Amino acid sequence: MLAGVSVEYYSRLERGDATGVSESVVEAIARVLRLDEAERVHLLDLLRAAGSTRARRRRPTAERVRSTVQWVLDSMNGTAALVLNARLDILASNALGLALFALAYDDPTRPPNNARFVFLDPRAGEFFREWDKVADDTVAMLRAEAGRDPNDRRLSDLVGELSTRSDEFRTRWGSHNVRIHATGAKLIHHPVVGDIDLLFESFPLAGDSGQSMLAYTAEPGSRSQDALNLLASWFASTNSPERPGLSEDSQHPESSTTAD
Repeated sequence: MLAGVSVEYYSRLERGDATGVSESVVEAIARVLRLDEAERVHLLDLLRAAGSTRARRRRPTAERVRSTVQWVLDSMNGTAALVLNARLDILASNALGLALFALAYDDPTRPPNNARFVFLDPRAGEFFREWDKVADDTVAMLRAEAGRDPNDRRLSDLVGELSTRSDEFRTRWGSHNVRIHATGAKLIHHPVVGDIDLLFESFPLAGDSGQSMLAYTAEPGSRSQDALNLLASWFASTNSPERPGLSEDSQHPESSTTAD
């Protein structure tokens, strides 16, 4: 017996037959297997999907960010802030968020997508100083979302595109890791201001399933904070909202700043 579940019953779960499975049984299995929170939620999502009537893939619809959310983003001075959905599309940002992730906006596809930037843009390997960790986290978040919403056509299309065009993505996708990525550190090498060590927090947006606000900040008084301030000044001076990306001939400001 595993968590009070017979071997026959457990074998049926492994085959994807989740008919009549209660959440209490899944919770018991998760405890025995010592699953972390992300893995436990993913297991619940998979079994709910397997135990429900197969649904049609939903027709993609445009996602909108409420104007009040944009106002909040714009009020966050000194913090780079973005709104992402669960597919890691960048749906909105404030000026500093746009300046920080300007390279992602060079992709003509709209909305820009962070996973596409990580795996398909050769500049991402230099931009993310811990690219392997960022790549692992990115795939794990998409894998978790695929379990939560297996009928998301845009997510399926994104995974198909990345699997076809990136060996790095395809290998990681096959590992079936899942992760909840709500807080942490991000080490960036920005083409304008150099190295920046950032801390981030993710906040789910009420009423918008899958949307979250991601805020990047630096330790007050640190060189990274100076770099963020310099980036904000540079972006305000160039102020090219029609073309938010960085051209190859973008120059570092004369007053260079080195991050921590």
